[in-house]
Amino acid sequence: MRRRHFLAGIGGIGGGLVGLPLAGGMAVAQGAGRGGPPGGGGPPGRPRLVRTGVEELARRDYDLLAGQRVGIISNPTGVLPDLTHEVDDMVLRAGVDVVAAFGPEHGFRGSSQAGEGEDSFIDPKTGVRVYDAYASLPPSQIVVLFEQVRDDVGLDTVVFDIQDVGSRFYTYIWTMYWSMVAAAQLGLRFVVLDRPNPITGRRAMGPVLNYPDQASFVGEREISQQHGMTVGELAQLFNAEFLPGVAGSGVDLEVVPLRGWFRDMWFEETGLPWVMPSPNMPTVDTAAVYPGTCLFEAGHSTEGVAEGRGTTRPFELIGAPHVDHAWEEALNALDLPGVTFREAYFNPTFSKYAGQVCGGVQLFVTDRDVFDPIRTAVAMLIEARRLQPDDMQFWRPGSSGRRWIDLLTGSTWVHTAIEDGASVDEVVAGWQDDLGAFRETRQKYLIYHRQRGKR
Repeated sequence: MRRRHFLAGIGGIGGGLVGLPLAGGMAVAQGAGRGGPPGGGGPPGRPRLVRTGVEELARRDYDLLAGQRVGIISNPTGVLPDLTHEVDDMVLRAGVDVVAAFGPEHGFRGSSQAGEGEDSFIDPKTGVRVYDAYASLPPSQIVVLFEQVRDDVGLDTVVFDIQDVGSRFYTYIWTMYWSMVAAAQLGLRFVVLDRPNPITGRRAMGPVLNYPDQASFVGEREISQQHGMTVGELAQLFNAEFLPGVAGSGVDLEVVPLRGWFRDMWFEETGLPWVMPSPNMPTVDTAAVYPGTCLFEAGHSTEGVAEGRGTTRPFELIGAPHVDHAWEEALNALDLPGVTFREAYFNPTFSKYAGQVCGGVQLFVTDRDVFDPIRTAVAMLIEARRLQPDDMQFWRPGSSGRRWIDLLTGSTWVHTAIEDGASVDEVVAGWQDDLGAFRETRQKYLIYHRQRGKR
């Protein structure tokens, strides 16, 4: 199930690159450094500490793709540090044979809102055909699209390079998952160009998805709500843990890793330019709260609380026309770690409550390292229902019979526990066993192990 359909229903590396085998049949491309990337560094005035996978590959003139007919899954985040898009660099500078590009949710150009893709088109700069890999067919059938491209123009290698934001319900990782399944079924090679987890990779947090009962395109498999991994690490986990049971085997996978990234780095510390991964993810501040406040997507268009779409601070501004100052007072009284709340009023230009003045709160994260976005969101849900039980209907099933809150949290536990009067600590305690098991699994697939510590 995809976001659009459900919401409608409810309203340096240099030298030669060497493949080092890791678990699950993956090879991590590594080597020794030389020279700078085409176009130079990152944001002006900010030291650049981290090199992305695409930058590492560009430094070698994309030698991993030599002689290959390449399809690339990307969006506006697929840039080099000088903001040149990788498809432009591959085709126009390096002569890589890019036969197709594939756009995920929001599209290759990033122009579409939640639950939408972009129509297929010919890129006027490079002549590469861009396909809609999100809205044109069910995600599990992306194999049909790859097969069509392979039969029409040839396809040997699929490359994935998109900036993730560290949350299970951000759909790009599931485009990657189904693309890996498709590549395995068709005997294609799959290359992941790694990027930082912008909200650090220190920890996995929150409930683990109950598979297959709550599987959907906002969470296909059993990982935690805040996964604490890079896309390269997730690809390794998917390949070893999930693909054999779905595709019959893992895919021929290579990850081009980051250089200079530490697990406790926030994105601003990397020195890399922040390109919005989607229209409602404007800043790293948004990404920091998103693993929790995205749960407010579960509210109906005429009930519950809006998640701030249609404002300049989505997922930080949360509210509804029937909410008043009492919510802010109750939340601040909880003294939740690393966050404080401002009484706020806003008028969304689109999405829930468009054109209506909403009362609510704005989250201010005061200490990112102790802030727990999921526990905070649970506290917000509990207080909202306590203050206005008749107006806070987050749990009603949609047209499919499943509740959006359950798909976002990955289980029925959160909504049933809150309905039964559980405290924040009791709700959080209810997912700890599954989370502990996932953390053990996750540990096997981490590529980066260093942290910088106190600074």
